[in-house]
Amino acid sequence: SVSVLLTVFLFTVYPAEAQQPPKVARIGYLGLSVPSANVARIEAFRQGLRELGYVEGKNIVIEWRWAEGKADRIPDLATDLVRLKVDVIVTQGPAINRPAKEATSTIPIVMGFDNDPVGNGLVASLARPGGNVTGLTFFNPELAAKRLELLKETLPGLTDVGLLLNLANPINES
Repeated sequence: SVSVLLTVFLFTVYPAEAQQPPKVARIGYLGLSVPSANVARIEAFRQGLRELGYVEGKNIVIEWRWAEGKADRIPDLATDLVRLKVDVIVTQGPAINRPAKEATSTIPIVMGFDNDPVGNGLVASLARPGGNVTGLTFFNPELAAKRLELLKETLPGLTDVGLLLNLANPINES
């Protein structure tokens, strides 16, 4: 009968599925400096994951890779994460985004930030990034004109605007 077949099916198939261990997600984190210089950022990252229900050592593994300030190490570290078949790569900043993208076109990459992801060829556009790269941007040419327009609307008598920029700061590199 149908009920006998359904019972046999449930007892033979369902227990096998129920016994499968839950998949542990693997996150690759790629940083330019050293962990000791990023304690607050690392803790904020872990806290954000915990708030989403992901606990390191329980249902996620984080593969930390640090270039120790040596940018020439980044491509090898990115390739290592790809070789490990992580589920996602999180990058710390602009110096890391390009090598991560060059290492894989299939693993999703979440960039901590990039000054100009469109101009740097990481995404097609801010509205529709396409590809496997997404993330944050603080400043880019697409938004610069809009910011100036908003400033002029807010301060109609504005005639001069100055911009201070520390080109030695890694956040300003593109």
